[in-house]
Amino acid sequence: MSSTWDWQVFCKSTIEDAVYPSCFGPEGDITYFEWLLSAWGWTLSVAALGWIVAFVVGSLMGIARTTPSRPLVWLGNAWAEVFRNVPLLVQIFIWYHVLPQLFTSLRGVPSFMLVVFALGFFTSARVAEQVRAGIMALPKGQRYAGLALGLTTVQTYRYVVLPRAFRIVIPPLTSEAMSIIKNSSVAFAVGISELTLFAMQSQEETSRGVEMYLAVTGLYFVSAFIVNRLALFIEHRAAVPGMAGAGQ
Repeated sequence: MSSTWDWQVFCKSTIEDAVYPSCFGPEGDITYFEWLLSAWGWTLSVAALGWIVAFVVGSLMGIARTTPSRPLVWLGNAWAEVFRNVPLLVQIFIWYHVLPQLFTSLRGVPSFMLVVFALGFFTSARVAEQVRAGIMALPKGQRYAGLALGLTTVQTYRYVVLPRAFRIVIPPLTSEAMSIIKNSSVAFAVGISELTLFAMQSQEETSRGVEMYLAVTGLYFVSAFIVNRLALFIEHRAAVPGMAGAGQ
């Protein structure tokens, strides 16, 4: 393989030996650049939907672990331990190969959604731990004060505990949101045409591994960086005036 970089490879057709100056092929013929953009879209879609599942489920499980209800605490702890201690790739294969055999209703579910659930549930265990830690970091007197004012447990969580707890956990949740973008790369194992699969297949077809993997690496970095900047903006907007570190 030549040691000279050839970035023009992205303007080449994936079907025939043709190069398009605009890097966009005619209808029915796509270039490697178009394939790269499509793969980036699949990566962002898997990560975004997985994050929604992770945040919702993880928040509920994290809250459950701090309630006075022992069954809810047991459920939250069991959820966190199971999904946190099983490798993500194994969970992907369980969702793709095992669960559809046990539950026939899952056989018609697209592999894309199975990956979303696997990635979301895996990350939800980590989100649950962050939310639990955020709630436990608050002085217990705040919860007792809410109950003393006549609020129910649900109202105390809603109006007193959670608004401050979620502000505390924005930085660690940012790390989890960035991680889910990187972890979405395991979707290649079940044939999802995301960035990692694109890099592997395009490198085999073009023998231009340096260009392909550098482009994919750059898009992973850009995606994670945007999430980081967005979370930092949210952290500043959500900061409580007078709290230590607010607005930094």
